[in-house]
Order: sequence, then C-alpha cells, then structure tokens
Amino acid sequence: MGLQDSSQDLSTEMEVDAFRRIFPLRFFERHLSESLRPDGRQLGKARDTIVNLGLVSTADGSALAKIGSTTMLAAIRMEVMTPSTDSPDEGCIALEFHMPPICSPTVRPGRPADAAPVISKRLSDTILSSGMIDLKELCLVSGKAAWMGYLDIYCLDADGALFDAALLSAVAAFSNLQIPVVALNDNGRIVAITGGKDQDNASITEKEAVNKEKRKLTLKNIPFSLTCILHKNYILADPTTEEESIMDTLVTVVLDSSDQMVSFYKSGGSALAYSSAIKSCVELARKRAKELNQILGEMDID
Repeated sequence: MGLQDSSQDLSTEMEVDAFRRIFPLRFFERHLSESLRPDGRQLGKARDTIVNLGLVSTADGSALAKIGSTTMLAAIRMEVMTPSTDSPDEGCIALEFHMPPICSPTVRPGRPADAAPVISKRLSDTILSSGMIDLKELCLVSGKAAWMGYLDIYCLDADGALFDAALLSAVAAFSNLQIPVVALNDNGRIVAITGGKDQDNASITEKEAVNKEKRKLTLKNIPFSLTCILHKNYILADPTTEEESIMDTLVTVVLDSSDQMVSFYKSGGSALAYSSAIKSCVELARKRAKELNQILGEMDID
C-alpha cells in the first residue's frame, strides 16, 4: 500500500513538472490565483537575503550579497589619481558589472551578456545620483591628488532581480571600505602605501605620512531597490529568473534611506504601469528598503 502511494506521488510530481515546462504561464497563474507563488512565497514577499562583508582580502572594501539564489560579489580598490580640472576638489568612482559564464547557462563564453552594460549604467547612475558618497570626501590635495574608487561587481549566480542584488552588494562594499593610508613618497607624489612601500615601490618615511591610519567613508542617503513584475492584476516582488522569463514587464523602484525616490525603471513587456500599480510597487519598495537597512545595520562594519 505504501509503495503504491509512493508511486502515485512520484507520478503526480512528474505530471506537475511536465505541465510546468510545457505551460509555464498557466502553471504560474494557477498559483497566482491563490496569491501564492510556486516557491511558497506570497506575491509581495522578497526572498531570504544574506550579506557578508570583507571576503576579498586584496580589496579595500568588499561584500557578498545573496538574495535567494542570486549572488553578487562586490570589491573596491582605491588608487590615487590627479583630479580633473572641472572638479579639482572631488574624487571619482568607476563601476563595472560583470556576468561571467558561470552565473547563468544563457551567458556564453567569449560573448558578453547583453544585460551587463545596462545594469552597469543603472548602478553607476543610481550610486552617483543618490548622493550616498560625497566625492569631495575623496579629495586629498585640491587640484593635485584625489581617490579613484574602482568598484567591480561580479554576478556569481543570476536567478532574477540582478540589479537589486548588485546594488545591495555595492552599498555593503562601500560600508566595508577602508580608505588606505597615503603619504608623500621620495618622488614627491601622494600615493597609497602598504608595509612601508608605496604603489611605485618607492620608500616612505614616517614624517611624510599624510594620514597615519585607515578611515571609512561617510555614507548618507543609502539607496535600496526592489524589482517587481506586473502581470495582469498581479504584482510580484523580487522575481526569479523563471518568473522574469515568463512575465516580462519589470519595474524597479529605488528609494534611499531617507525614503526619497532615487529612480524608477520600467523594462520589457507591454503592460502599462498604472498609477495604482506604481503606488503599490513603491510601497513594497519602502518596506523592502527598511528590511535591507536593518540587515546592513546588523553587520559588523567597524
């Protein structure tokens, strides 16, 4: 009797899996009609989120962010540069988003993912427009030396809501960032130093040090985002790759820690973003921002 029940359960599972593969939209809509998703989440609930800091020892700041299976690793490397004449009292942030073939079967070796430059541009625009980082704080000597921060974000597992996870990893990496010690070397240049040597391997004397200990950046108006899917009368927060491929109208809301709107993106699909739907997405994003802010606040970032 038990063997027969087990066989029936296995048969049922196979039938459900076949139906899901052949009719994916109908499969999801059956769940949506009950305000539930196949992974057991409610429509407006995001996946479990984990943030770990300082995993890359060779970086000045790093973080790994995981939302469900979507995983991002962000690392920051600081270098001294000559500031531009237009902004002599400001440093600079350069961001690049990478999607290696290991992150998804759809990313082919030797061919950059189409989504990578789009996400990279949005991340850069969001970080700069949010005002999270005061670029003047990156200035060392007006018109002569400032910090250039190179932020690289690597997608290790692409299972939906890539922008959200990438932004979270970037914010966490900046919270972990420690500005290196700098000094005036024998060649008369202000450079970062490690172990008594500068980046050009020139010697440093103690009296020439500009700052004698590492310091952290002051972060304000920290941006957090939430991507939602609009499908008929349904709004699904934090979609998986499978959900994005089936229901392709995506809306991403970015709010800062002061509850101010930073940006709003809509991509793909023919569904219209009605005012009521936008309000619902913003409200979900507001709730999600509080959750993420709490997660970062619980991290040991001293």
